[in-house]
Amino acid sequence: MRKLFGTDGIRGIANQHPMTIELSMKMGKAIASIFQNNGKKHRKILIGKDTRISGYMFESAMLAGICSMGVDVLLVGPIPTPAIAFLTTSMRAEAGIVISASHNPFYDNGIKIFSDDGFKLPDEVEMKIEELIERDEFQKEQPTGKELGKAFRIDDASGRYIVFLKQSFPNNMKLDGLKIVIDCANGATYKVAPLVFEELGAEVIKIGVNPDGININLDCGALSTDTLKNKVIETNANLGVAFDGDGDRAIFVDEKGNVVDGDHIMAICCNDLIKNNKLNYNTLVTTVMSNMGLEILLKAMGARLIRTQVGDRYVVEAMRSGGYNFGGEQSGHLIFLNHNTTGDGILAALQVLAIVIKTGKNLSELAKIMISFPQILKNIPMKVKVNPVDIPGLDELQKKMVKDLNGKGRILIRPSGTEALMRVMVEGEDKTKISEIASEIGFFLEKNNFA
Repeated sequence: MRKLFGTDGIRGIANQHPMTIELSMKMGKAIASIFQNNGKKHRKILIGKDTRISGYMFESAMLAGICSMGVDVLLVGPIPTPAIAFLTTSMRAEAGIVISASHNPFYDNGIKIFSDDGFKLPDEVEMKIEELIERDEFQKEQPTGKELGKAFRIDDASGRYIVFLKQSFPNNMKLDGLKIVIDCANGATYKVAPLVFEELGAEVIKIGVNPDGININLDCGALSTDTLKNKVIETNANLGVAFDGDGDRAIFVDEKGNVVDGDHIMAICCNDLIKNNKLNYNTLVTTVMSNMGLEILLKAMGARLIRTQVGDRYVVEAMRSGGYNFGGEQSGHLIFLNHNTTGDGILAALQVLAIVIKTGKNLSELAKIMISFPQILKNIPMKVKVNPVDIPGLDELQKKMVKDLNGKGRILIRPSGTEALMRVMVEGEDKTKISEIASEIGFFLEKNNFA
């Protein structure tokens, strides 16, 4: 079992375990040790971050750890997570590190790592990093003198990423005549996203582009879309897009101010890919959280849906192992493997806009392709992280509730990978019924003193 890494890297309150500068320095040493290529003279590791105030200290600590192992560091500053995936491969680096807690509040921070192929690390490599940190034997390997690493700041990193994004958009299309509202969550996309859409010709109305270190994700971004919805309606925009703090996911708002989640976006994109014979093996990869309505739609299209555990890295792993090229999550991670190796909010928005232009349809009309089953989500606070199988009586209750759904619904109970929460999802045809079931499960957890 991994002790530090969760479903998406390491995450926690900045300056408290595990997100301390001491551990960050050791993490830098461990990463440098694992990704050292002794046959290569100029070994290098990228470090990027979002806009959190704590990013400065973690960046400096990791830089020190990496350089102490004789590996150079390329600093790219605040930039989206998918940009690090792209730049790591483009610049032939040994690894790429992102300092970000994604959609979490500013007082949290985290660390994600990409290998030289642009993909997130598999579990076994993360466990190896943990093992090296625990042993703390780096002093035996540390170089001295001219063998120490150096740090370089890459000033044109954002420009390289912007060119990459624009190349993912069809060459014969422009965004001329479209009015788009974008919410950058005062996070990593605040510079890049407006430029991409403006350079392609759109009229861009910007929200959340004034980061101050503590306002990232604060009443804005993919988890707080009220401001975006109001602005779309107020400005009579064609659509709105909200990114999360590190820019690896996107949530859309149609021209009527309605949220269009990742499931509906996957339905829209799958329809387009299937029609153009571009969906590998006619298969979409998503997680256990995606709505049953998506599965039913794909079946009607002659396609299939493969589910993984929650986490975009598990979606990507399944895509790579099966040769599939499109996948994602209900939460807005959308992975177009033909373009990038991880979820990319800006790139996903460009793919959706291309479909809007090609079809001549508004997003609200496109979203009608899928009918969602009612779905209730509950987050139950826990005193400590606990596995559902270790809670006496919970399995029996879940089986009873599943039986009550008569094969027309699903129940999913899982621990959060990043917080001390139990996530409960109940889905079915009858909203009243699933609400009762979700409440009963939540009450059970509280009654049994697990909350």
